[in-house]
This record gives sequence, C-alpha cells and structure tokens, in this order.
Amino acid sequence: MMIGSQKGVALLIVMWVLAALMVIVLSFSYMTRIETRTTIAFKEGIEEKFISEAGIEMAASEIMYRKMNINAPVEAGRESNVWYTDGTPNFFSLENGTCLVRIIDESGKVDINKTSELIMKGLLLNLGVKEEDASIIVDSIQDWRDTDDLVRLHGAESSYYMALPNPYRAKNADFESIEELLLVRGVTNELFYGGGEKPGLADFVTVYSESGKINISAAPKEVLMALPGMTPEIAASMMDFRKISDPNTSGGVQNLIGQGYASMAPFITSGEGSTFTVETAGRKKPRNAGYGIKAVIKVYGNKFSYIYFRSPWDMSRWKQPEQ
Repeated sequence: MMIGSQKGVALLIVMWVLAALMVIVLSFSYMTRIETRTTIAFKEGIEEKFISEAGIEMAASEIMYRKMNINAPVEAGRESNVWYTDGTPNFFSLENGTCLVRIIDESGKVDINKTSELIMKGLLLNLGVKEEDASIIVDSIQDWRDTDDLVRLHGAESSYYMALPNPYRAKNADFESIEELLLVRGVTNELFYGGGEKPGLADFVTVYSESGKINISAAPKEVLMALPGMTPEIAASMMDFRKISDPNTSGGVQNLIGQGYASMAPFITSGEGSTFTVETAGRKKPRNAGYGIKAVIKVYGNKFSYIYFRSPWDMSRWKQPEQ
C-alpha cells in the first residue's frame, strides 16, 4: 500500500508540474504575442507619422506650385492642375501607405482680431446662432480684446467672468489662438466645434490672416454668405468660377458680384494668401486608422516656415472620403 500511495503522489506531482509548465508556456506565448503586436503597431504608428509629415511637405510644395501656376492651362480631364486651398481633400500614395491632405487658405477666414463686427455677426447667423446670442458673442469678443473695462451693450468684461464658478479675467488683448474663443461669453463647445455634419465656428475663424478683409478667392460658402450684399447664387458662382481661375487675376470680381459689389468692396480682397492651415492623415494600407497632423505654415517664395504645429491631431471631425 505504501508503494502504491507513493506512486500516486508522484503522479499527482508530475501532473501539477506539467500543468504549471503549460500555464507558464501559454503565458509566455500570450505575452510574446502581445509584445509582437505592440511592436508592429508602434512601428506602423511611426511610419504613419512620417507619412503624415510627408503630407505637410507635399502641401507646401503644392502651394508653391499653385502660386506659380494658378492660371496655367487646364489639362484634359481635370478641373485644375493645382491643389485647392479651400479644404478640399487631396490624396496621394506612397510605396508603403497613403496620405490625405487638406489645405485651407487662412485669408479666406474671419480674423477675430481684425475683421469687421458686421462680418463676424453675419457668420454667426449663418451658423444658426440666434440674433440676440450673436450680438452677445460679437460684443463680448470686442470686450475681450480691448484694453479697457468698459462693457459694451451686449458684451462682458472681467466683472462678468470673475462671477463665474471658475473665475478668470478678460484678456484685454488680441487673441493668440482661436481656442481662446471658448473663454468668451456665449461661445459654447457645440458652437465652436460643431457636431456630426454641422460645422463649427473653429472651421471659419482665424488669427493668422494678417488682414481684416475676406479673401473671396479662398473663403468657404459660410464666410462668403457673411458678406453684406451676398446671395446664395453669387456665392455659388464665385465658388464654381475659382475652381478654374482666380477671380482677381482674371478681372472677374466685380462682374461676378454685380450690383452688390459697392456694399461688399470694403470688406473683400482676392488673390492668393501666404498663410495656410494644413491637415494631414497618414495611414498604412489597408488600415483605416491613421496619424493626423495639423500645422499652420507661412509660404514665401520657395520656402515655408511653421507658425503652429500639432502632432498628433484628432482627425475624428474630418470625414475622410472613400478612396
């Protein structure tokens, strides 16, 4: 009996040892698999980052090319030989991935430091803001920027902001970034960022335009409609015309606008800007996710410099087209 009992104990010990070894092997295999996947994901993430950075360089090159060839003859089968700078997604392929690029001319946006209050209010109304709320936001923007503590009719100064649950003072200086608008009375996250298919204020305002006028060669429809005397028909004609030619160099601005030109003229300019927002999304084939970068660049001659650079950048608000 003693010998049989010892054999049974030995068998149990062997089985427990084998079970322990199997657990160790499976754990090691699982950890190795996880580490391998993590390494691959890290490698692809770095490659996507480089692809996205290449998109910035490509965009700068295309902007320089555009400046030199905006009125070049159009190739057969193409609307234009140059990339658009109105936010239209541009696409190019590399050996190990793809890149989507959006270029937005900042001169086509409403500069919150320089543009007329009339244009700013028109933009807010076009975005669905009520008349009363639009007046509050416009006056509060001016109060935020001016150097005094006098409150405009619908505005807000430090006395208003210091009474909030998380108090702060009005800046009393120009905006350094459009995100500062979120501190201004009346500007909500929903209004600023938009949601779903609805665009936000952030898509149409800037602090980089270097002008108080709206560049009609680059302005999106929402900004064009903020101009006094603008109609949906004129805006649509303007956007169609500039796909094939620049309104300024072709001498067609006044003809396109017609009778509304006199009231609109003090607020508009045309031609090519020098400061651009570039949004890129680099991704590996056939992955849907990617690495986003957002930059603001200033182009002069055959060179460019960075004004703003954010990496990575959240691409969730950018609805990417099918390829």
